[in-house]
This record gives sequence, C-alpha cells and structure tokens, in this order.
Amino acid sequence: MTDEELYRRAVEVSERAYAPYSNYLVGAVALARDGRVFEGVNVENAAYPLGVCAERSVLSRAVVEGARPGDIEAVGITASPCGGCRQWLFEFGVDRVTFRNPKGEIVTYAPRELLPEAWDEL
Repeated sequence: MTDEELYRRAVEVSERAYAPYSNYLVGAVALARDGRVFEGVNVENAAYPLGVCAERSVLSRAVVEGARPGDIEAVGITASPCGGCRQWLFEFGVDRVTFRNPKGEIVTYAPRELLPEAWDEL
C-alpha cells in the first residue's frame, strides 16, 4: 500500500469518527511491516481532554492486535498530527507519516522530522 493509498483510506475511515463537539473528523490508517492494516478515528468526549486522537486510536488498536513498537511501517492521517501524537508515532518507531498539509499537498515525513528533539527511550 502506497503512502497516498494510506491517506485516501484514512479519509474514508474518518467518516466513522465521533466528533459531535468539533465536527472535525479525523481518520488514521496504519500499515504493519507484516502487511496488516489497522484503522482508527478520533473520539471526542464532553470532558474535552478525555477525547482520543485518531493516531493514538490506531496505534492502540494495533497493540490490541499484537503489534509492538517497530512493527508499524507507515501511518496515513487526515490531519497533521498534534505534538502528543507525534511523540506516539516516534516512540512506536513508525517509518513514515503521511497527511495533507495546509497547502493541500499530501506530504510524508519521518516522525523524527515532525518532532525534533523527541524524548528517546530512557
């Protein structure tokens, strides 16, 4: 699956997001090195900090299915990841992250590029 295919699939998945407060639907799709594909969406809550970003949702789903850091090759997202999600993507050893930038271009970065000076393992 190409990075652009991951992004397009994330757009499809975003329709299942639960965002009644912001109406900002975000989808994420993760491709594992063994070919498995995981889907995640953002899920909001009236107690706003308790919501879950799509990136954390998809990585959590991958863990439930047995994936561990280093197992995820690429993630496609419908939005640029927030700082917290950038740390998750970095810590999980994802190689590539693809999303649409503010100029409307589909771009791909390594998590280290998105989060310079990331917290490394202790």
